[in-house]
Amino acid sequence: MPETHAGSFLADRRAIEGLPVRLVIALVVGVASLSVMMGMIGDIDGLSSTEVDAQPQPEVTSPGSQTLDVAVVDPEGNRVSDATVIVRGGSARLDGLATAKSGEDGIASVDVSPKLGPNQLDGTLSIDVKPPAGSDFVDDRSNTEVLVVSE
Repeated sequence: MPETHAGSFLADRRAIEGLPVRLVIALVVGVASLSVMMGMIGDIDGLSSTEVDAQPQPEVTSPGSQTLDVAVVDPEGNRVSDATVIVRGGSARLDGLATAKSGEDGIASVDVSPKLGPNQLDGTLSIDVKPPAGSDFVDDRSNTEVLVVSE
């Protein structure tokens, strides 16, 4: 009896060695299908996000009290209202943070008073944007910095 049972196993052409190849093929096809589906989902407008950028005026300034006008724009150049603009000291110093909200025209007027250290000829102020709540805007990339130059 053991011989017939062993003989039937040897005669079986659907042996286990084909299973790993089939699993690998199924895995590759599954991953490729998932990749295509995720790409399609990312193209849906409701799930995508739009990068905003800050355009400060002036881009080059001097130390002392002043107002920076920062335009918040989308990739097409359209202005974005109700965004919060945050100016921080970089290599130029500020006393804390300076913030302002962009108006209907997409411009935020931020009052700053940058300072340079002793023997420091120039420095920078960094700008971040917090997009309006409930919008599909994001600010993931770095924005234009303001250059502060001693007189």
